[in-house]
Formats: sequence, structure tokens, C-alpha cells
Amino acid sequence: MSRPSINKAVLAYSGGLDTSIILKWLQEVYECEVVTFTADIGQGEEVEPARAKAEAMGVKEIYIEDLREEFARDFVFPMFRANTVYEGEYLLGTSIARPLIAKRLVGIALETEADAVSHGATGKGNDQVRFELGAYALNPDIVIVAPWREWDLTSRQRLLQYAQDHGIAVEKKADGGADYSMDANLLHISYEGGMLEDPWSAPPEDMWRWSVSPMAAPDEPEVIEIEYRRGDPVAINGQTVSPATCMEMLNALGGKHGIGRADLVENRYVGMKSRGCYETPAGTIMLKGHRAIESITLDREVAHLKDELMPRYAKLIYNGYWWSPEREMLQTMIDQSQVWVNGVVALRLYKGNVDVVGRKSSQDSLFDEKIATFEEDQGAYDQGDATGFIKLNALRMRIAALRGRNPGE
Repeated sequence: MSRPSINKAVLAYSGGLDTSIILKWLQEVYECEVVTFTADIGQGEEVEPARAKAEAMGVKEIYIEDLREEFARDFVFPMFRANTVYEGEYLLGTSIARPLIAKRLVGIALETEADAVSHGATGKGNDQVRFELGAYALNPDIVIVAPWREWDLTSRQRLLQYAQDHGIAVEKKADGGADYSMDANLLHISYEGGMLEDPWSAPPEDMWRWSVSPMAAPDEPEVIEIEYRRGDPVAINGQTVSPATCMEMLNALGGKHGIGRADLVENRYVGMKSRGCYETPAGTIMLKGHRAIESITLDREVAHLKDELMPRYAKLIYNGYWWSPEREMLQTMIDQSQVWVNGVVALRLYKGNVDVVGRKSSQDSLFDEKIATFEEDQGAYDQGDATGFIKLNALRMRIAALRGRNPGE
């Protein structure tokens, strides 16, 4: 296929083998200048070494940015206001990071007068869609280079040979490295590939990085309190925290108690099924806490409408439509629903479980003990009113029964 003429490209660069090869490949095949962009979104690894690696390959414009707070505040927290879960289990840790990276790729391209952006996502995965839909939404004229869809380096052996031929250093681990790939940020670590491609094969215990096994977790439970304001957690155990700090603290607490592990087979947007394992301690705790505070502050129909729309919202994020007008429309509605979601939730962490032990909201709670009580309510609720309510709601079924349309026949 014919390739566009490119003068300068911004590459999402980790400093690892794949993106180092892509950097050299862009220089060689497209004969263009390359700008590298490395984001710290809480992956727990040093990002500065990427600078030296890029410099060694002749890169003159190097961007290394700490985006942890922006990631938590502007992407993770808005998603959790919707109680977002994809296909019943996945808390979208990888999916929600991609729109932020796409945003900065396009922003840096504008700042450096680059005419293209590039990424290391393969042609089989979801990430290529997420990066590129985001990039086109933010800059419809941007040129995107996806090497995995162009080159013939289709095996690890070919990648290693290319690295050797071009003098790209390959870091080898003493134990030969893990038989799976990992991707981490503040919200989760994902594991896929290698031995995990067999859905019958259990993940090895030494794979998990953040959490202890629930069986090895402390024998004593730990109760924590999370304060919510407008649907977002703002304090843990009375200590005010920033969004990123909140997630870091909850990751540590959850990991200590074996919380947040998931092993699932999901449906990728490109059409195939994929098995992945995930660690999401903070997200698991945040989801439980948020639903608990919503249970006493949200109107019934608002809560039910949110639950009905959540799968659609989750699919938009999973499939890469964060920057779409329909996601933004849904977000406006979701955010409006959170105005009254204020209060404190007490959660018990114990051997992989998160249990709600209390929830309160001094001003915004819709729970009225005088009405809900099974004791004397002093006239707050007239039980006789239920007679007409039931008869009216049964009317259509009574009419059907009179016409001989009995259920079960």
C-alpha cells in the first residue's frame, strides 16, 4: 500500500522493545523525525529511563508527563459516577486510559507541528480502535501510522532480529521473563497472552503484582470510611485526598486484603473473544462504595435509569468512543444525577470481599426511617393506600384473566 509523506510523527513511547523498534522503523521507513511521548498514568514503573533510550536513538523532542491526577480526575472518576462495568465484570482499566493518551498525542502533534501520530497497538486488539477514534475526533486531519498493520515483523523472533540488526538493546530478564504481557495504570493491571490464551489454564499465583491471594490475606477484617461529594470520593478515613492519591491508597488497602482480581473472557470490538486477567483493587472498592451512597441519595427512577443506560455507556468506553457526542451527552446526564450523591460509606475489607457496613448522608439522604420502619410510624404512611395502588396495577392482568388469557396456559 502507498504510504503518506510524513515530516514528523509523535509516537506513544514506553521505552520497551516494541515501541523502540517502532521508533527506528518510523525513522527508516517513513524517513521522518520522531517525537516521543511517555505518560506516567500510575503504572508503577519509572518513566524517565525512556528519555535516555529516545536520546540514544536520535530523538530531539522528548515528552515525559505525569498525568496521574488528570487520569483519575477527568477519566476514571467520571466513569465511576456511572458505576461502569463491561459485560458484568470488567472495570475498563485499559479502555479508560486510551482517550487520555490520544488527547496528548494530538496535543503534542499540534505543539510540535507534527503531521502524524503513531502507536504500538496490534491489528488484532481494541487499543488501535481506541487510539485512532480518539485522535480523529480531536483532529480529523491527523495522519495515523499503525506499524503493526503495515510491517512484516509478525513474530517475536522477527522483532528480536530487527532489534539486533539495528543495534536496539534488548533487555533480558534472568528468568526469561513472564509468559504473558502486562499493562498497568492507576486503575488496574491487565495480563493477557502466553499461557493465558488457554481459558482453561489457571493464572499462576506469582503473576499477580498488586494483591495477595485472598487465602493469604489478613485474618482480621479492616473497616474504612470513604466520603463522597457529588459522586466522587474525596476523603478516606477522614483524610482529604486528591483523585490520584485516593486511588493509590485504595489500591494499597485492597491489595493487602486480596481484593480486585478478575479472570474473564471478553468480547473484543474487532470481533474475537479474548481472555484477560485483571487486578483492580481501588476500582472494586470505589464501585461498591459509590453504589452504597447512591442507594440512599438517588431517586428510584433516576437510579434505575442509570442502571439501564450503564451497559451502553460501558460499551462506548470499551469500544473507544470516549470523545463521541453520545458519550458526552450521557456524561452530562450522569453528572447531573450526582449533585445529591454526598455522604460517607463504611466498607469492610476481608479476604477478597468488600462489604458495606454503613452509609449516611446528613442532608441528602432520601431514606426516611419514620416511613420505612416496621414499628409504629405515627401516621407517616397510610398502609390502606396500598389497596388501591395494587388494584390499579393489577387491572390489566385481571382483564386478561377474564378473557381467558391465564398465565402458564
